[in-house]
Amino acid sequence: MAECAKWYVVHTYSGYENAVANTIIKYVDNRNLHDLIHEVTIPMETVTEITDNGPKEVTRKVFPGYVLVKMVLTDETWHIIRNIHGATGFVGTGNKAIPLTDEEIIALGVEKKEVKVAYKVGDRVRITDGALETFIGEVEEIDIDKNKVRVVVSMFGRETPVDLELDQVELVKED
Repeated sequence: MAECAKWYVVHTYSGYENAVANTIIKYVDNRNLHDLIHEVTIPMETVTEITDNGPKEVTRKVFPGYVLVKMVLTDETWHIIRNIHGATGFVGTGNKAIPLTDEEIIALGVEKKEVKVAYKVGDRVRITDGALETFIGEVEEIDIDKNKVRVVVSMFGRETPVDLELDQVELVKED
């Protein structure tokens, strides 16, 4: 019976996130455990900090003290993670690791869903969901990474840009 891998959160000592992640990856490579431990990640974000020298882009950890691991939880994988220097254990109750839910995975942006859109900038689209459902507008901008599309619709005689999710609009078929 093959179990499917789930995302687990590993708690680490502050500042040990990279060391723990790298140790897990080395362990997986050295012991050929790719079938049990699939992926190791530290969620990062890019932010602009305003310094004396002006704005500066910096990358920082979204959750300091945590590493996300996609793995099949077995006694072996549980012990491997628990015994890595710098890792204090799994997030869960007692000794039971609790996997992230699908909603949490999507909210964290851990797994990127492949999104294909049938429209491009300049196309006429119909809004299919939300307060402006049935409105027709023109695609001004598409941001696949953020799952956003900006559509310019005509409201009250004015052109108004509206930000929507990619699946809230559909291409208008021109006859």
